[in-house]
Amino acid sequence: MGRIGISCLFPASWHFSISPVGCPRILNTNLRQIMVISVLAAAVSLLYFSVVIIRNKYGRLTRDKKFQRYLARVTDIEATDTNNPNVNYGIVVDCGSSGSRVFVYCWPRHNGNPRDLLDIRQMRDKNRKPVVMKIKPGISEFATSPEKVSDYISPLLNFAAEHVPRAKHKETPLYILCTAGMRILPESQQKAILEDLLTDIPVHFDFLFSDSHAEVISGKQEGVYAWIGINFVLGRFEHIEDDDEAVVEVNIPGSESSEAIVRKRTAGILDMGGVSTQIAYEVPKTVSFASSQQEEVAKNLLAEFNLGCDVHHTEHVYRVYVATFLGFGGNAARQRYEDRIFANTIQKNRLLGKQTGLTPDMPYLDPCLPLDIKDEIQQNGQTIYLRGTGDFDLCRETIQPFMNKTNETQTSLNGVYQPPIHFQNSEFYGFSEFYYCTEDVLRMGGDYNAAKFTKAAKDYCATKWSILRERFDRGLYASHADLHRLKYQCFKSAWMFEVFHRGFSFPFNYKSLKTALQVYDKEVQWTLGAILYRTRFLPLRSAVS
Repeated sequence: MGRIGISCLFPASWHFSISPVGCPRILNTNLRQIMVISVLAAAVSLLYFSVVIIRNKYGRLTRDKKFQRYLARVTDIEATDTNNPNVNYGIVVDCGSSGSRVFVYCWPRHNGNPRDLLDIRQMRDKNRKPVVMKIKPGISEFATSPEKVSDYISPLLNFAAEHVPRAKHKETPLYILCTAGMRILPESQQKAILEDLLTDIPVHFDFLFSDSHAEVISGKQEGVYAWIGINFVLGRFEHIEDDDEAVVEVNIPGSESSEAIVRKRTAGILDMGGVSTQIAYEVPKTVSFASSQQEEVAKNLLAEFNLGCDVHHTEHVYRVYVATFLGFGGNAARQRYEDRIFANTIQKNRLLGKQTGLTPDMPYLDPCLPLDIKDEIQQNGQTIYLRGTGDFDLCRETIQPFMNKTNETQTSLNGVYQPPIHFQNSEFYGFSEFYYCTEDVLRMGGDYNAAKFTKAAKDYCATKWSILRERFDRGLYASHADLHRLKYQCFKSAWMFEVFHRGFSFPFNYKSLKTALQVYDKEVQWTLGAILYRTRFLPLRSAVS
């Protein structure tokens, strides 16, 4: 059969002939060239199909540019190039109640578009580890010796100084922001601690550090910063590029008479710690109030701010509701619950002449503890003995009064004002106890489903303690789950469920809550939101200078 030359696709020295069965036979070829070309072709094909598969897997990632931004967020693990003169740095010290942590952030030169935010990321050292350091105790421990505060915080600043290039120190902003531990101190002691920092730090460090860079922030500020940080990592502040983006119509605060703008839907956050619970979400539309008193309360719970570098641009003006509820964290709630058990049991025993809970043989039957577990409550030298009955529904019913709900409209826990949530077009992330309750023992972290969660929680509560212990010893629960988690999982499951559905009024069929420990495999701290907010004018200053 005749030979067919395919010079348009292959080198002239390559010739093909067709065999009787239709298979090409290569003549006069360089086998090494063939192998190289084949490997390259396979690699290109693999890359192409990988992109297609990943894009399909993650739903809306239908455009290359958006896919690249997604990859930039999830693969942000490269060591920071400290030799690049165009990289800028910022430092935030989180002074909490139990200790202080320093976070070093970095970002490339701004792209010049006043509508875009700085691309701030956590700095990573040469081993690709986040540049973070923590010390103990909390800064509030120096309330009576404020002159020692600068020495206390110096190790954190020395650590940051070693990582930020020396030539960049003078232009690197430093923020020292204090939270819960400092809030409870008298104002005079707060002032003394801050003055020591503002006086001594500039003597020993060249960072950009002014009077406004050291302060005690409110719970509202902390909540706003957390909301900013999470939505920034999720890419919710980026401009709309695809038709299938989830969007909202927003009335810009202060210009309600103007036409609403359309932008990406932001995510709300729920965070339940040991002591308090917090909720934060955007309120896109102007809200009405049931009374002038409710309006006054709302002013303290609604934060209005512009994240953009130019106050004349409204694309990044947000109205965010933030409410913090002390005593509604998982551990504080259990303590309140036990206090009530103790007081009621002692009173009933006195009035009715009973001995309930006074001996292990006549325990108080606690529906919020796993079946047959034994526990004790000790107060004022007295002991109340408990035995779990593992009744999830009865536990929920028992703790409902602790929500302190009122009959007023638009209220949540403790009767506090809560603006309406458009549940059909919303998305929330649940952190801390919301994640631990669903994942550590029940292994249901991620997309929350009330019916499945309720069934799993019921089954757990009704399982005998001896069986739960045996499962624990076999390592069937999350690696960081301990016996304290096992013991109070039943109560905390009921508490989280009631706070979410009864306290914050989320419907039982709500499908848009994700419980998470991290976002895009990164622990998102409120400090990221803080530096993003506090450096928002830097792009404009750079453009003007």
